Amino acid sequence: MFIDSHCHLDKLDLTPYAGDFAAMMRNTQRQGVKHILCISIDLAAYPAMRALAEPFPWVSFSLGVHPNVTDQTEPSLDELVRLGEDPRVIAIGETGLDYFHGKGDLDWQRQRFIRHIEAAKILGRPLVIHTRDAGQDALDLLETHGAQAVGGIIHCFTEDWSYAQRAMELNFLISFSGIVTFKNAQIIQEVAKKIPAERFLIETDAPYLAPVPYRGKPNYPAYVKHVAEFIADLRETDVASVARASSENFCRLFPSAAVTAG
Repeated sequence: MFIDSHCHLDKLDLTPYAGDFAAMMRNTQRQGVKHILCISIDLAAYPAMRALAEPFPWVSFSLGVHPNVTDQTEPSLDELVRLGEDPRVIAIGETGLDYFHGKGDLDWQRQRFIRHIEAAKILGRPLVIHTRDAGQDALDLLETHGAQAVGGIIHCFTEDWSYAQRAMELNFLISFSGIVTFKNAQIIQEVAKKIPAERFLIETDAPYLAPVPYRGKPNYPAYVKHVAEFIADLRETDVASVARASSENFCRLFPSAAVTAG
């Protein structure tokens, strides 16, 4: 059984399911997915996302604003804390730094990130971290502001082994997405081989970054098994071991998540 530690259920293409979200979720369960962490990227869309997955107790939520969201009122610390008190919100994020898409003075991005770190510490919730072209700055801010007290996830990992080591020293798990299955992802694959069994997760980031053999097509949480299968081959083990290790790691990081057999 698999846990998809990062996906966006409200963004999925439901065309193959005739627009039926429940049918997609039933198929996800049939493919062996027992729990999903559904990730918030903006507060305006959060209530609808929360309502969409509300009927499915095997879904948990994060609460946060992505560093690339610029068309909304800046979230306050009080607002993040208030919304994050929901018992089904088990993580704060997706938050972090993105210098690839960000332009000009990005101090606002860093200040937003810091507010998320502070909210996570107040709530005792782990963080879900996005970084792009800003990896070391993100780790510096996590360390400076005491994020190791709550830990969390470096989502969609795209860095090297030295980066993974520093992230783990800061109490963060490394989450591998479909990118690890790409032919040009040798550096990420080396990390997936080396990382201790108790320090990694698997994810889809659906509807984005579909793994081989679906690369370039819409992604779904059911495809997390392909990430697990690829990592199992890299580590010269069986897929059940990867599924078990990543699920145990998720449950240890998020002991309040209602992880069931689905």
